[in-house]
Amino acid sequence: MGSRIEVPEKMGRIPDSVANKVLTPSVVNGAPLPQATLISNSVDPLDDSPRWSTDELRSLVDEAMERFASERPTVSDAWLAPRLHYTLRLTRAEAADSSLWNFIALRVAPDYVRWRWGQEKNGRVAVGQAARFSGRWDIQCFSRLWWAAELFRDGEDYRPVVTACSNQDVLNTALRLDMNNHRPTAQALIELLEKGMVRTGRDVNGLVKAAGSAGSTLVYEVIAPDEPRDYEALRQWIESVESDPVWNPTSLPQGPVDGSVPFRSVQRLTDWFERLFETAPVRGKEPGEEDDERSISP
Repeated sequence: MGSRIEVPEKMGRIPDSVANKVLTPSVVNGAPLPQATLISNSVDPLDDSPRWSTDELRSLVDEAMERFASERPTVSDAWLAPRLHYTLRLTRAEAADSSLWNFIALRVAPDYVRWRWGQEKNGRVAVGQAARFSGRWDIQCFSRLWWAAELFRDGEDYRPVVTACSNQDVLNTALRLDMNNHRPTAQALIELLEKGMVRTGRDVNGLVKAAGSAGSTLVYEVIAPDEPRDYEALRQWIESVESDPVWNPTSLPQGPVDGSVPFRSVQRLTDWFERLFETAPVRGKEPGEEDDERSISP
């Protein structure tokens, strides 16, 4: 699927105030975006670093739309998130800047936003929420995937990200919780998903609520300490964008070698979460009930 929009060579920033003016109700409901030149007049340029090139990012979203054309767009999240994180070499401070995500959604890949979140309506593809173009970090189309990869990766290992992004309730509920800033907690949730103890959307929501309530009185860092991240390794990974290979469609890339999560801490929290989940109230499910429901919500 080739790009049919005019994509700039370099990324920039579009302030929220400008994005809000562009995203009128008619645009959100499927009308074309204003001409690129009109939006570009409000773009703040970035520096000349090669990591701001749009080529690989545009190729990545084209591949995602083509690869998952015959499936539900939700399935693409687990494939795209680690490769998006690998391609966009950002610090957390840079990733917290909504104007960068505004630019990607409005100038680099607005067609992907419509493909991922749109619904056919009166002959147009209506996204329904302007926030998928420009919104909170855990809602915006690209920001949510980048942050999911950042919070759920285990150092350079992106496999936990694939597990997390294969369950929409992790993205819709667990992603925005402060407890996932504690890396052993995030990896313990992944362990429960991989073991099959937490399987459905109701399971995830029940565990997240129970863990969140318990976390208000129990300090995770005390019972499951984490190791400091290696910020020098992260800096080197960011600067190696030109020399590293581009993303591969069939194998996971390698993230920054900034330190794995301590195994013992993850196991300690996993064991505690298992006991907690046994008594956690799961909405709509009676004690002892087996439920094979899979959670993939749009």
